[in-house]
Formats: sequence, structure tokens, C-alpha cells
Amino acid sequence: MTYDESVQYLFSLGRELASPRQASVTKFDLNNITILCEHLGQPQREFQSVHVAGTNGKGSTSAMLDSILRAAGLRTGLYTSPHLERINERIRLDDKEISDEEFAATFTRVRAAIEELLASGKLAAHPTFFECVTAIAFVYFAAARAEFAVCETGMGGRLDATNILLPEVAVITQIDFDHENYLGHSIEEIAGEKAGIIKPGGRVVSAAEHLIARVVIRRRCAQVGAFLVEIENAFYLEDVTARDGCFSFTAIAYDTGVRIPIALKLAGRFQVRNALTALATARMLAERGAPLDDEAIARGFATAVWPGRLEKISEHPDIYVDGTHNPAGAREIVAFWDQFLAGRNIFLIYGAMRDKAIDEIAGLLFPRASAVILTAPGQPRAISAPLLAEMTAHHARRAEVVPDPAKALARALELASPEDIIFITGSLYLVGELRRTWISQRRDQPTST
Repeated sequence: MTYDESVQYLFSLGRELASPRQASVTKFDLNNITILCEHLGQPQREFQSVHVAGTNGKGSTSAMLDSILRAAGLRTGLYTSPHLERINERIRLDDKEISDEEFAATFTRVRAAIEELLASGKLAAHPTFFECVTAIAFVYFAAARAEFAVCETGMGGRLDATNILLPEVAVITQIDFDHENYLGHSIEEIAGEKAGIIKPGGRVVSAAEHLIARVVIRRRCAQVGAFLVEIENAFYLEDVTARDGCFSFTAIAYDTGVRIPIALKLAGRFQVRNALTALATARMLAERGAPLDDEAIARGFATAVWPGRLEKISEHPDIYVDGTHNPAGAREIVAFWDQFLAGRNIFLIYGAMRDKAIDEIAGLLFPRASAVILTAPGQPRAISAPLLAEMTAHHARRAEVVPDPAKALARALELASPEDIIFITGSLYLVGELRRTWISQRRDQPTST
């Protein structure tokens, strides 16, 4: 299959989530991915792995870990979701996206295996989009002889397709409400799904702050004999400073007194917690024999990037993009605004999927913006801009409906002065769409001579 045919075929299977109305009848389990990877020769066993679950922070934490491993000279795979602009972003080797040719060739192999298994009756149903992309990632990493792969769950953990991994370390980041139709309507239920990545006798790093979530994770570790490190008990901080929203600090290990200076390129106070999670994981990997010294760890943090998350893509006016799609993430945006953007006019562009806590997010963000422009990313699950306005405009001082995202950005540019802020948030698909639009516009502008 060609690359375009492969991508079209995959998207025809549907994306990670069904519609909310289908949530109660959607069946998730590990049967398909287990059978498929067995047929493919168990590619997930050809490399060491770190498995990352959580509500917020798992992408940033995964990116930091990948950067640390690469700084140590290791051949490293990174598997994340969703993507901002292209599906290839989900599968990276040594910080390079899988090429179109490699994607097509790997999917052709995976699809052939699926067809054989369907024909023999070993698979009762075709694997989902996420199961197929997960298999592509595992096969690609194995064929490329990756030494380590950092793999992020798509949703949950216990029944996530990535959960056939037997990781060196299982990592659980912050836990909060999201995907309740699938994971449960309480922190205890959601934490139970995330803690499902913890394997018997495994090693675990947890950054969960919610007391109930911490109890659930501790209980799971006790049940299966896993060794747990909670980051609050691992480090304390000194010399904390911030510049342009990015934090620098010294992390001191409680057990050894070792001091590790960390300077982040990722903006937001919450990235400090993600960095400590990555640091605890790196130290655990080092204890397991990975060649990670403190210098490599510091270099990894200094070079880690994660596009689309509190990312500043332009100045005069400052334009930020952030894929915040749940209330916990919205609270982090508010904290960032209060600490680094206080006193400046913010023009907010917002679009979201139908299955999100839209009213709660709007209640947190909209009152603080000078104006809110409501739009909709080009996704089937997106809520229409007019309906979004009906549901949320009462939270805003001023609201406008501009259904086309590119036109919404143009409208924000009309409203904002060079000293103001344009902040694009909500769906990560909206962020990716407008980030691509802006970069393309800047690239097409003639340079002055």
C-alpha cells in the first residue's frame, strides 16, 4: 500500500474514541493486539520500554524521557497520541518521525497479518485504528533495533493496546477527570484504569497528587508486588526560577543528596512536576543498568520539546497554542496566565470535541479573556461553533462565532494589538490545525531585503 492509501485505510477504521452514545457498548480488551503481535513475532519484546499513563502530563513526561535517553546516546523510540498535524508524529525514532515510506511498508506488513488472522478466524473483528497504529509502532521500533521505547497510553491503561508491554518502569502522571464515559465517573475508578499498567514485580513512578488516586496506586502495587516511588518522597527543590514561563531549578534526591540542575524549555509550572516524574524514572532506569548519568539527564531536559503545549509560536502579538481539553488542564492555563500574562489582554480562540467538560472549562477560562472566538476543528467529533456559543457564551465578556478556524485566527489578529495575547486552546486538533496554518503563512511571507 502507498502512504496515502495506508493513512486513508487507518482513518476509515475510526479514531481512538467512538461517539459518547456508543461509549456504553464499545468493547475494549487486549485480545486483538495480543493475537496480532503474537502473529508478528512479539515485536514489543525486542526493545526495553517505559510505559506512561495518566490524565495530564503523560505526553510531556514521555518527551522528556525520550530526550534524556537520546542524550545518553541510546537509540530510542517514542510513541505518543494523538498527533497535531500528521499521523507520523505518533511514531518517532531518534527524534525523527517515521517516514511516509516506512509507515506504508510497516502498515502493509501489519495489514497482511490482520487479513491472515481474520481469514483463519483467529481474529473475530478487525483491530481498531489505535490497535493498528500501536502494532505499526512496535514493529517499526523492533525492525529499527531501538534500544528503548517510551510508549504513552492512548486512554486509560488497563485495557489500552499498549498494555501488552512489559516495561522496565511504569509511569503514572497526574490523574483527574477525563474520558469519564470510558474510564469511570470517580477518581477511584479512573485511577484504577491507569494503575492497570502496573505489572507484577514491576517498578513504578507515580506523580498522582489526588489522595484517592495515590491510595489506588499504592494498593495495586501492594497487590502485585511492585516497587513504587512517589515523586514527593524522592526529591526536594532549590533555586527555583522562571523566565518566559519556563522553569529552572535544582532537584535534590532525598536518598542520596545528589543535586541535579534542570533547565526546561517547556513552559508552565506544571512542567516542574512532569520533569520530576521523568527524573525519578531516569534514576530508576539507571539503577536497572541503563547508561544514564546526571550530565545526560540534565542535557535531556535542556533540549526536550513538546509542540502544542503552552507553546509560543509568534510575537507582537504573542500567540500561544495549548491542547487543553479537560478542567485540570484549564486550571493550569489559568495559573500560567496569572503568573506570566497578568495585566495583558487575552483574545481566546476555543474549539472542542463533544465529549469534553466544555461548560466547566469555559467557566474557568472565558471570564479572564477580553474576547472569546468560538470555532470548530475539522473533526467529526467536534462540537459546532454555534452550539458551543449557546452552551458557553454566557461565561465570556465578549463572544464571537467564527466557525472556520483560519478565519477565527484572522479575526483574533484584527482584534489584538501588538502588546496583546492570542491564546488558542481546546482540542489538540484545533491547536494542530491553527499551528500548521500559522507556520505556513509565515513561511509563505516574502522576506525583506
